[in-house]
Amino acid sequence: MARISHNRKKIPWLVMVAALAFGPLLGGCVTVSVVTPTPTKTPAPSDTAPAPDTAAVGVAAAVAATAALTVTQQPQAAVAAPTQAAVAAPTTVPTTTQASTASLTPSTTPTPPLPGPANASDGMTSPDFGAEAFLWWRPEVADRDLGLMKDAGFRWVKQLVSWQDVEGAGQGKFDWSDTDRVVTQVQKYGLKLIVRLSADPDQPFWAGTPPASSTAFAAFAGAVAQRYAGRIQAYQVWNEPNLAREWGNKRPDPTAYAQLLHGAYSAIKAADPQAIVVSAGMAPTTEDDNVAMPDLKFYQGMYDAMGRNSAGYFDMLGAHAAGYAVAPETDPQVVVNDPKLHNNDPSSPNLLRVYAFRHLEDVRALMVQNGDAAKRVVVLEFGWTTDDRPNSPYYWYGAGAGIDEMKKGDYLIRAYQYAAAHWQPWIALMTLIYMPDVNWTKNDEQYYWSILGPGYPDAFWRPGYIAVCIYFNGTLGQHCKYDPNQH
Repeated sequence: MARISHNRKKIPWLVMVAALAFGPLLGGCVTVSVVTPTPTKTPAPSDTAPAPDTAAVGVAAAVAATAALTVTQQPQAAVAAPTQAAVAAPTTVPTTTQASTASLTPSTTPTPPLPGPANASDGMTSPDFGAEAFLWWRPEVADRDLGLMKDAGFRWVKQLVSWQDVEGAGQGKFDWSDTDRVVTQVQKYGLKLIVRLSADPDQPFWAGTPPASSTAFAAFAGAVAQRYAGRIQAYQVWNEPNLAREWGNKRPDPTAYAQLLHGAYSAIKAADPQAIVVSAGMAPTTEDDNVAMPDLKFYQGMYDAMGRNSAGYFDMLGAHAAGYAVAPETDPQVVVNDPKLHNNDPSSPNLLRVYAFRHLEDVRALMVQNGDAAKRVVVLEFGWTTDDRPNSPYYWYGAGAGIDEMKKGDYLIRAYQYAAAHWQPWIALMTLIYMPDVNWTKNDEQYYWSILGPGYPDAFWRPGYIAVCIYFNGTLGQHCKYDPNQH
């Protein structure tokens, strides 16, 4: 693993806790519902290093002072959430120093259900543990982050392979240098790889945009699968086609996307029959116009185009499952009935259910209604944001809803626990967002979703990473090496 830091300064645990208590006060919220954008690729590194992550909870050097903490007996214990939004100055840590987060208290509830055994046909537990990472541009950052993912107990890493970055010079003119390195690094750490194949909507190139580019995209997907047969375990085909910005700025078209999906599926399977093909996840939105289409409407349009038979189109259905302003166990109907939980969105009640993590159950019900009960669901993105910028469109369901770093860590664990208790066997991989791009700053909305603060070579720890590390390792009867209660 790459160096994290050589600063061995010890900071008393109570100093860190005191710092957490002085987070920003919660304020009002905006009233406009927006589509949540997601990053399309890791930016090329700039000549200057990003500013220190002053909003991250830097806790690793505090381990020497954790003796007063109660030892956690249940490895699945949840992270205690403070009453205010929490921020603290970053603390760096040497790779040999154990890390910690907030006071982790013993669980007073029975041990949560564990993931189901791995499916014999796809090798995914129910649920399985993954995160989206940004391994593309800097090998040293990729090596550090993959090591941290392995330590935490993740089994899968999701990485974007942008079409332009590989075949941007012209049709059939491939640059495999970065993909070769990323695939090799993931293998080095014994992790499984799900690759998102899509085009960067902000980078025009020779192939044009879908659906006109669908045939060329299928050829690209087949070339990737042929080169990495047996080394890339799963492919996500495109991203959020229910948004015009991801579909050549044209009205979302589920029929055209189904055709693109079929072409890519056929090409991937011809090159690597064992690879898992996952359909794109949809953006959570209540808009239905030339800009966006609600996910259930888009999924149903896909099934209609497929003749309600997904054979030859995907092996697993991809979905996104943002938690918005509520805990993962929250019934979507509770959100529908409370205007502040959907930001006064005037949409119809059935559309307002998208503002809950358990909206994924609506997606599953649609699959069953279309005869796809035998296929599983891959959550390609899920999480909670702590965005504390008052003018941000994400504030109302971030800090404005009381979501801070402690609560985010707690909710991530509870999401996996809920899935293990209620969604077996149909739930497969659950990919949280994010292991961060080191160039993100507080001006980037993705910064607030991440389970670590961006930075290199220093790591800026947040409770989300420690929380999932404790839970994932606990499901295997192991301890997280960064758990403060184990010292």
